[in-house]
Amino acid sequence: MNKRRQISLAGAALSVMALATACGGSSSAKDQGYDARPAANSSDAGKGYGYGAGSADGYGAGKGSDGMAGMGAAGGKLAVRQTADLGQVVTDEKGFTLYRFDKDTAKPPASHCDGDCAKAWPPVPADNASASAGIDASALGTVARADGTKQLTLGGWPVYRYAKDTAPGDTKGQGVGGTWNALAPDGKKADGRNKTDGGKQQPAAPVSVADNAGLGKILVDGQGRTLYRFNKDSAWPMKFACNDACLDTWKPAKPVDKSKVRDIPEKLVSTVTRPDGTEQLAIDCWPVYWFTGDSKAGDVNGQGKQGLWFAVDDKGKKITTTPAS
Repeated sequence: MNKRRQISLAGAALSVMALATACGGSSSAKDQGYDARPAANSSDAGKGYGYGAGSADGYGAGKGSDGMAGMGAAGGKLAVRQTADLGQVVTDEKGFTLYRFDKDTAKPPASHCDGDCAKAWPPVPADNASASAGIDASALGTVARADGTKQLTLGGWPVYRYAKDTAPGDTKGQGVGGTWNALAPDGKKADGRNKTDGGKQQPAAPVSVADNAGLGKILVDGQGRTLYRFNKDSAWPMKFACNDACLDTWKPAKPVDKSKVRDIPEKLVSTVTRPDGTEQLAIDCWPVYWFTGDSKAGDVNGQGKQGLWFAVDDKGKKITTTPAS
Protein backbone atom coordinates (compact mmCIF):
# COMPACT_ATOMS: atom_id res chain seq x y z
CA MET A 1 0.00 0.00 0.00
CA ASN A 2 1.53 3.34 -0.97
CA LYS A 3 1.95 6.21 1.47
CA ARG A 4 -0.73 8.42 -0.14
CA ARG A 5 -3.36 5.65 0.20
CA GLN A 6 -2.34 5.05 3.84
CA ILE A 7 -2.82 8.73 4.66
CA SER A 8 -6.22 8.78 2.92
CA LEU A 9 -7.50 5.76 4.84
CA ALA A 10 -6.23 7.11 8.15
CA GLY A 11 -8.00 10.42 7.54
CA ALA A 12 -11.27 8.67 6.73
CA ALA A 13 -11.06 6.60 9.90
CA LEU A 14 -10.50 9.71 12.02
CA SER A 15 -13.53 11.37 10.44
CA VAL A 16 -15.76 8.40 11.25
CA MET A 17 -14.53 8.40 14.86
CA ALA A 18 -15.20 12.10 15.24
CA LEU A 19 -18.75 11.74 13.92
CA ALA A 20 -19.53 8.73 16.10
CA THR A 21 -19.10 10.42 19.47
CA ALA A 22 -17.18 13.11 21.27
CA CYS A 23 -16.34 10.59 23.99
CA GLY A 24 -14.48 8.06 21.82
CA GLY A 25 -15.07 5.06 19.59
CA SER A 26 -17.09 2.06 20.68
CA SER A 27 -16.27 -1.61 20.73
CA SER A 28 -18.08 -4.64 22.06
CA ALA A 29 -16.73 -6.91 24.76
CA LYS A 30 -18.06 -10.01 26.48
CA ASP A 31 -19.81 -8.96 29.68
CA GLN A 32 -18.62 -10.25 33.03
CA GLY A 33 -19.44 -9.78 36.67
CA TYR A 34 -23.07 -8.71 36.44
CA ASP A 35 -25.90 -9.85 38.64
CA ALA A 36 -28.31 -11.79 36.40
CA ARG A 37 -31.54 -10.69 38.06
CA PRO A 38 -34.70 -10.43 35.94
CA ALA A 39 -36.95 -7.37 35.98
CA ALA A 40 -39.60 -7.39 38.68
CA ASN A 41 -43.13 -8.40 37.72
CA SER A 42 -45.21 -5.27 38.24
CA SER A 43 -48.52 -7.15 38.00
CA ASP A 44 -48.41 -7.80 41.76
CA ALA A 45 -47.50 -4.25 42.70
CA GLY A 46 -50.88 -3.52 44.24
CA LYS A 47 -51.16 -6.67 46.35
CA GLY A 48 -50.26 -7.31 49.94
CA TYR A 49 -52.18 -4.74 51.94
CA GLY A 50 -55.05 -6.83 53.33
CA TYR A 51 -57.40 -3.97 54.11
CA GLY A 52 -60.76 -5.17 55.37
CA ALA A 53 -61.55 -8.40 53.60
CA GLY A 54 -64.96 -8.12 51.96
CA SER A 55 -64.78 -4.35 51.54
CA ALA A 56 -65.91 -3.28 48.09
CA ASP A 57 -63.20 -0.67 47.80
CA GLY A 58 -60.36 -2.94 48.94
CA TYR A 59 -59.49 -0.95 52.06
CA GLY A 60 -62.34 -1.25 54.53
CA ALA A 61 -62.34 -0.32 58.20
CA GLY A 62 -61.44 -2.38 61.22
CA LYS A 63 -57.91 -3.66 61.66
CA GLY A 64 -55.19 -3.15 59.08
CA SER A 65 -52.57 -5.75 58.31
CA ASP A 66 -50.44 -4.46 61.17
CA GLY A 67 -53.20 -5.10 63.69
CA MET A 68 -53.89 -1.45 64.56
CA ALA A 69 -57.58 -0.64 64.89
CA GLY A 70 -58.62 1.81 62.21
CA MET A 71 -55.13 1.89 60.73
CA GLY A 72 -53.94 0.88 57.29
CA ALA A 73 -50.74 -1.01 56.54
CA ALA A 74 -47.33 0.44 57.35
CA GLY A 75 -46.00 2.96 54.85
CA GLY A 76 -42.56 1.36 54.63
CA LYS A 77 -39.96 3.29 52.65
CA LEU A 78 -41.75 6.34 51.27
CA ALA A 79 -40.93 7.41 47.73
CA VAL A 80 -41.43 10.43 45.45
CA ARG A 81 -43.29 10.06 42.16
CA GLN A 82 -43.55 12.66 39.40
CA THR A 83 -47.06 13.18 38.04
CA ALA A 84 -48.20 15.15 35.00
CA ASP A 85 -50.77 17.29 36.81
CA LEU A 86 -49.69 17.46 40.46
CA GLY A 87 -45.91 17.58 40.22
CA GLN A 88 -44.12 15.46 42.81
CA VAL A 89 -46.25 13.36 45.15
CA VAL A 90 -45.29 11.07 48.01
CA THR A 91 -46.20 7.38 47.87
CA ASP A 92 -45.84 4.45 50.22
CA GLU A 93 -43.41 1.64 49.43
CA LYS A 94 -45.94 -0.05 47.13
CA GLY A 95 -46.60 3.10 45.11
CA PHE A 96 -49.93 4.16 46.65
CA THR A 97 -50.46 7.92 46.91
CA LEU A 98 -50.41 9.50 50.38
CA TYR A 99 -52.69 12.38 51.38
CA ARG A 100 -53.25 15.16 53.93
CA PHE A 101 -56.49 16.63 55.28
CA ASP A 102 -57.14 20.40 55.52
CA LYS A 103 -59.12 19.98 58.74
CA ASP A 104 -56.08 18.47 60.47
CA THR A 105 -53.31 20.72 61.82
CA ALA A 106 -49.54 20.53 61.51
CA LYS A 107 -48.50 22.93 64.28
CA PRO A 108 -49.16 21.16 66.55
CA PRO A 109 -49.86 17.94 64.67
CA ALA A 110 -53.45 16.74 65.19
CA SER A 111 -55.72 14.33 63.33
CA HIS A 112 -59.44 15.05 62.97
CA CYS A 113 -60.31 12.08 60.75
CA ASP A 114 -61.92 9.30 62.82
CA GLY A 115 -64.85 6.91 62.54
CA ASP A 116 -66.33 6.76 59.04
CA CYS A 117 -63.71 9.25 57.84
CA ALA A 118 -60.93 6.83 58.78
CA LYS A 119 -62.74 4.05 56.88
CA ALA A 120 -62.49 6.07 53.66
CA TRP A 121 -59.07 7.50 54.54
CA PRO A 122 -57.04 4.81 56.38
CA PRO A 123 -54.40 6.52 58.55
CA VAL A 124 -50.83 5.42 57.90
CA PRO A 125 -49.17 4.10 61.09
CA ALA A 126 -45.91 5.67 62.19
CA ASP A 127 -44.17 2.33 62.71
CA ASN A 128 -41.82 1.11 59.98
CA ALA A 129 -41.96 4.31 57.93
CA SER A 130 -38.74 5.75 56.49
CA ALA A 131 -37.69 8.32 53.91
CA SER A 132 -36.00 7.72 50.57
CA ALA A 133 -34.38 10.11 48.07
CA GLY A 134 -36.25 13.38 47.77
CA ILE A 135 -37.81 13.26 51.26
CA ASP A 136 -36.10 14.80 54.27
CA ALA A 137 -36.06 12.15 56.99
CA SER A 138 -36.35 14.88 59.64
CA ALA A 139 -39.76 15.83 58.17
CA LEU A 140 -41.23 12.49 59.31
CA GLY A 141 -42.92 12.40 62.68
CA THR A 142 -45.80 10.93 64.68
CA VAL A 143 -49.08 12.08 66.15
CA ALA A 144 -51.21 10.32 68.76
CA ARG A 145 -54.74 9.61 67.52
CA ALA A 146 -57.86 9.63 69.68
CA ASP A 147 -57.64 5.84 70.12
CA GLY A 148 -54.02 6.06 71.27
CA THR A 149 -52.45 4.69 68.09
CA LYS A 150 -49.53 6.53 66.48
CA GLN A 151 -50.03 7.98 63.02
CA LEU A 152 -47.28 9.02 60.62
CA THR A 153 -46.84 12.72 59.90
CA LEU A 154 -44.96 14.49 57.11
CA GLY A 155 -44.05 18.11 57.70
CA GLY A 156 -46.34 17.88 60.73
CA TRP A 157 -49.38 16.78 58.68
CA PRO A 158 -51.01 13.40 59.51
CA VAL A 159 -50.68 10.98 56.58
CA TYR A 160 -53.49 8.92 54.99
CA ARG A 161 -54.27 6.69 52.02
CA TYR A 162 -57.55 6.82 50.10
CA ALA A 163 -59.81 3.75 49.98
CA LYS A 164 -60.78 4.30 46.34
CA ASP A 165 -57.16 4.31 45.16
CA THR A 166 -57.08 0.66 44.13
CA ALA A 167 -53.83 0.63 42.15
CA PRO A 168 -50.37 2.15 42.61
CA GLY A 169 -50.26 5.59 41.03
CA ASP A 170 -53.98 6.35 41.53
CA THR A 171 -54.71 9.90 42.77
CA LYS A 172 -58.51 9.64 43.06
CA GLY A 173 -58.38 11.29 46.47
CA GLN A 174 -57.00 14.56 45.12
CA GLY A 175 -59.42 17.41 45.83
CA VAL A 176 -62.13 15.25 47.41
CA GLY A 177 -64.47 17.51 49.40
CA GLY A 178 -62.14 20.38 48.68
CA THR A 179 -60.16 19.31 51.75
CA TRP A 180 -57.99 16.37 50.67
CA ASN A 181 -54.72 16.72 48.77
CA ALA A 182 -51.86 14.45 47.76
CA LEU A 183 -48.73 15.13 49.77
CA ALA A 184 -45.68 16.84 48.29
CA PRO A 185 -42.24 15.74 49.60
CA ASP A 186 -42.10 18.73 51.99
CA GLY A 187 -45.50 17.97 53.53
CA LYS A 188 -47.27 20.70 51.57
CA LYS A 189 -50.07 20.10 49.08
CA ALA A 190 -49.06 18.53 45.78
CA ASP A 191 -51.06 20.96 43.67
CA GLY A 192 -48.82 21.50 40.65
CA ARG A 193 -46.80 24.32 42.16
CA ASN A 194 -44.06 23.54 39.63
CA LYS A 195 -46.24 24.76 36.76
CA THR A 196 -44.95 27.61 34.63
CA ASP A 197 -46.61 31.03 34.63
CA GLY A 198 -48.46 29.99 31.49
CA GLY A 199 -50.06 27.13 33.39
CA LYS A 200 -48.07 24.42 31.63
CA GLN A 201 -46.76 21.59 33.75
CA GLN A 202 -43.01 21.30 33.72
CA PRO A 203 -42.03 17.68 33.06
CA ALA A 204 -39.56 15.96 35.33
CA ALA A 205 -35.96 16.69 34.39
CA PRO A 206 -34.60 13.77 32.32
CA VAL A 207 -31.51 13.73 34.56
CA SER A 208 -31.35 15.38 37.96
CA VAL A 209 -29.72 15.09 41.38
CA ALA A 210 -31.37 13.37 44.35
CA ASP A 211 -30.20 13.29 47.95
CA ASN A 212 -29.64 9.76 49.21
CA ALA A 213 -29.18 9.22 52.94
CA GLY A 214 -26.38 6.69 52.46
CA LEU A 215 -24.65 7.85 49.28
CA GLY A 216 -25.14 11.62 49.23
CA LYS A 217 -26.00 13.33 45.94
CA ILE A 218 -26.77 10.82 43.20
CA LEU A 219 -27.91 11.13 39.59
CA VAL A 220 -31.40 9.86 38.74
CA ASP A 221 -33.37 9.68 35.51
CA GLY A 222 -36.76 11.25 34.80
CA GLN A 223 -38.52 8.44 36.67
CA GLY A 224 -36.34 8.84 39.73
CA ARG A 225 -34.30 5.70 39.03
CA THR A 226 -30.69 5.70 40.18
CA LEU A 227 -28.14 5.81 37.36
CA TYR A 228 -25.11 3.50 37.54
CA ARG A 229 -21.90 2.99 35.65
CA PHE A 230 -20.00 -0.29 35.12
CA ASN A 231 -16.30 -0.61 35.90
CA LYS A 232 -15.75 -2.94 32.94
CA ASP A 233 -16.97 -0.27 30.52
CA SER A 234 -14.56 2.52 29.70
CA ALA A 235 -14.88 6.11 28.57
CA TRP A 236 -11.75 6.34 26.42
CA PRO A 237 -11.41 4.38 24.33
CA MET A 238 -15.16 3.79 24.43
CA LYS A 239 -15.98 0.20 25.45
CA PHE A 240 -19.25 -1.50 26.32
CA ALA A 241 -18.75 -4.56 28.51
CA CYS A 242 -22.43 -4.99 29.45
CA ASN A 243 -24.04 -6.88 26.58
CA ASP A 244 -26.32 -9.86 25.97
CA ALA A 245 -27.64 -11.32 29.28
CA CYS A 246 -26.18 -8.40 31.22
CA LEU A 247 -28.79 -6.17 29.59
CA ASP A 248 -31.60 -8.21 31.15
CA THR A 249 -30.57 -6.78 34.49
CA TRP A 250 -28.88 -3.47 33.67
CA LYS A 251 -30.84 -1.32 31.23
CA PRO A 252 -29.01 1.33 29.17
CA ALA A 253 -30.36 4.78 30.06
CA LYS A 254 -31.87 6.52 27.07
CA PRO A 255 -30.29 9.69 25.63
CA VAL A 256 -31.72 13.01 26.84
CA ASP A 257 -31.88 16.64 25.79
CA LYS A 258 -28.91 18.01 27.74
CA SER A 259 -30.50 21.46 27.92
CA LYS A 260 -33.20 20.01 30.18
CA VAL A 261 -31.00 18.29 32.77
CA ARG A 262 -31.04 19.77 36.26
CA ASP A 263 -28.35 20.39 38.88
CA ILE A 264 -25.43 19.07 36.79
CA PRO A 265 -23.30 20.75 34.09
CA GLU A 266 -24.57 20.15 30.55
CA LYS A 267 -21.02 19.40 29.42
CA LEU A 268 -21.11 16.14 31.41
CA VAL A 269 -24.06 14.84 29.39
CA SER A 270 -23.57 13.10 26.03
CA THR A 271 -24.90 10.32 23.82
CA VAL A 272 -22.88 7.26 22.81
CA THR A 273 -23.61 4.54 20.28
CA ARG A 274 -23.63 0.93 21.43
CA PRO A 275 -22.25 -1.99 19.36
CA ASP A 276 -25.82 -2.87 18.23
CA GLY A 277 -26.34 0.63 16.89
CA THR A 278 -28.65 1.86 19.68
CA GLU A 279 -27.87 5.05 21.55
CA GLN A 280 -27.24 5.39 25.27
CA LEU A 281 -26.90 8.21 27.75
CA ALA A 282 -23.36 8.88 28.97
CA ILE A 283 -22.25 10.94 31.96
CA ASP A 284 -18.70 12.25 31.80
CA CYS A 285 -18.34 9.94 28.77
CA TRP A 286 -19.25 6.83 30.80
CA PRO A 287 -22.33 4.85 29.64
CA VAL A 288 -24.94 4.78 32.42
CA TYR A 289 -27.66 2.25 33.24
CA TRP A 290 -30.61 1.70 35.56
CA PHE A 291 -30.96 -1.48 37.63
CA THR A 292 -34.00 -3.78 37.39
CA GLY A 293 -33.50 -4.62 41.06
CA ASP A 294 -34.45 -1.04 42.00
CA SER A 295 -38.22 -1.26 42.34
CA LYS A 296 -38.95 2.39 43.13
CA ALA A 297 -37.49 5.87 43.05
CA GLY A 298 -34.65 6.28 45.53
CA ASP A 299 -33.59 2.62 45.60
CA VAL A 300 -29.83 1.99 45.35
CA ASN A 301 -29.86 -1.81 45.37
CA GLY A 302 -27.35 -1.87 42.52
CA GLN A 303 -24.69 0.01 44.45
CA GLY A 304 -21.49 -2.04 44.71
CA LYS A 305 -22.86 -5.10 42.88
CA GLN A 306 -19.95 -7.49 42.25
CA GLY A 307 -17.71 -4.56 43.17
CA LEU A 308 -18.31 -3.30 39.62
CA TRP A 309 -21.49 -1.22 39.57
CA PHE A 310 -21.65 2.24 41.15
CA ALA A 311 -24.03 5.18 41.39
CA VAL A 312 -22.86 8.48 39.92
CA ASP A 313 -22.58 11.79 41.80
CA ASP A 314 -23.44 15.33 40.67
CA LYS A 315 -19.87 15.77 39.38
CA GLY A 316 -20.17 12.73 37.12
CA LYS A 317 -17.90 10.58 39.29
CA LYS A 318 -18.67 7.09 40.59
CA ILE A 319 -19.65 6.76 44.23
CA THR A 320 -17.85 3.95 46.01
CA THR A 321 -19.59 4.33 49.36
CA THR A 322 -21.46 1.23 50.49
CA PRO A 323 -25.04 1.98 51.59
CA ALA A 324 -25.99 1.06 55.14
CA SER A 325 -27.80 -2.26 55.37
